[in-house]
Amino acid sequence: MILIGSILLSLPCSIQDGVTVRYIDALYMSTSAVCVTGLLTVDAGDTFTPLGQFFLGLLIQIGGLGVTAVGTGVILAMGKKINLKARNLIREASNLDSGKGVVRFVRMVLFTTVTFELIGAALSFLVFSRSYSPLHAAGISLFHSVAAFNNSGFDILGNMQNLIPYQDDVFLNLVTCALIIFGGIGFLVIREVIDKRFRWKKFSMHTKVVLSMSLVLTVAGTVLLKLTEDITWMGAFFTSVSARTAGFSTFPLGSFSNAGLLTVIVLMVIGASPGSTGGGIKTTTAFVLFQGIKSSATNTSEKAFRYAVPADAFRKAAVITLLALGIVLTGTYILVILEPGVPFMDALFEISSAFGTAGLSTGISPGLCDAAKILTILIMFIGRLGPLTIASLWYFTKGERVSYPEGNIAIG
Repeated sequence: MILIGSILLSLPCSIQDGVTVRYIDALYMSTSAVCVTGLLTVDAGDTFTPLGQFFLGLLIQIGGLGVTAVGTGVILAMGKKINLKARNLIREASNLDSGKGVVRFVRMVLFTTVTFELIGAALSFLVFSRSYSPLHAAGISLFHSVAAFNNSGFDILGNMQNLIPYQDDVFLNLVTCALIIFGGIGFLVIREVIDKRFRWKKFSMHTKVVLSMSLVLTVAGTVLLKLTEDITWMGAFFTSVSARTAGFSTFPLGSFSNAGLLTVIVLMVIGASPGSTGGGIKTTTAFVLFQGIKSSATNTSEKAFRYAVPADAFRKAAVITLLALGIVLTGTYILVILEPGVPFMDALFEISSAFGTAGLSTGISPGLCDAAKILTILIMFIGRLGPLTIASLWYFTKGERVSYPEGNIAIG
């Protein structure tokens, strides 16, 4: 999809007259769209024609839903049946417990996506229609809704301004935040909230963890950003929500203090929730990691919401977190070598944004050299697939043939 998208965005019909787009930039934009990141090397509004912007929106939609869900939707639309092998693939890709009801789940995913995006587009139109013609406003509204629900911070307003002109528009801010939040909590959670009719006691452990962690991170991020930056409470709330993989900004991040940037970096690395359109190590991973550390420090069992945390959850969470930190630090190290003039905090922010598929930037993306752009492309790709998926690619055996006696090693 990334390669096909890069070709589509390189076509003359996709590029405005008088504008030149190098292939590396088309590849970068396609990767950013499919990985629902939102980092830009060229401005989507000033560079691409309506057809090019349509291609970009389509790539965002496919990347957000996942190739598996989109492919299944196409097969269902053609009236064909889903075989057992395809059902197992859907189950694994969607983090479902069993293969029962996978087709119904995919239908729910597609219906939920279309519903949220159409409602978001209609509400956004009320704002954009004040500044643009009805047809142009409709196009901007639909693109914005797709980008927001899929947690991809693209905009087609032009001039690399993102949503800064609308920083005081509370209505658009809240609509965008709602789309980001619903897209970021995951379809499993959305389905359960609807099925259980918003009854907290009936929610599963997964849903309770996702909702509580999302609330805690949003509130904590809002308070910390308000304390460190000269922005409004609305701006702090929007940035806190958007930092967890959405990529929209209503205030220029290049003017943020190091404390504010560090807060956003932490939110970007944690990211959204499993089975959602967002990236990062996920809220559940951070929760399990915290519970494991707390359990070791207090010598108690790992539990939450009257459930016991699965035995291997902490090990998996620790591996994912360490791999994520290793990728971010290695990427930052390489970037500061390739771009010695870029401040360290800006480099760390850029790589963290790429890994968390957040799309926020301090403004250094367009000026990166080709090697740095390729590095960022790789980081976005790894971030979207997940560090554990990438790490498992070299694992082919089903078990070890030799076992060794347990040794002794000092820890701490």
